[in-house]
Amino acid sequence: MADAQGVIATVEVDGFPVIYRYVDEDPSAERREQLQWLTVISWGYDKSVRNGMPPEDENARMVALEEAISDGVEAPGFCEHVVSKTGNGLKELIYYINDRDTFIDRFNETLAGHPRYPIEIDFYHDPEWKDFALTRGIFENTGGGEAPG
Repeated sequence: MADAQGVIATVEVDGFPVIYRYVDEDPSAERREQLQWLTVISWGYDKSVRNGMPPEDENARMVALEEAISDGVEAPGFCEHVVSKTGNGLKELIYYINDRDTFIDRFNETLAGHPRYPIEIDFYHDPEWKDFALTRGIFENTGGGEAPG
């Protein structure tokens, strides 16, 4: 999905905006077969400032993390970014990967020189990419803009 068209969209959750950036493309059967593990990297932060968006200094660290993953971990058939969500006190970077142990090894190697990030990483077996389909479905009838309220 590296060359797929990205979409930026917004929903409201608990009175705060949540910005989604996602790939709006159905994965091929081959891609689903290769990348069966939904991987969610979560970073919680104080939502009481900036209308639920991360403080500027923390956002800069989030961008550094995302760029490091993009440059050092993502690779076709191994780890592919599908969704980012930011708002309401939570940043989530969502990928589909093919192997959890190899992902963690490459992730740790890539971030070895970085300061420690306050993140959690969760893995879910999702060979049909149902979570991704649910995300795309939120915006299905909106043309990628505001989600229906």
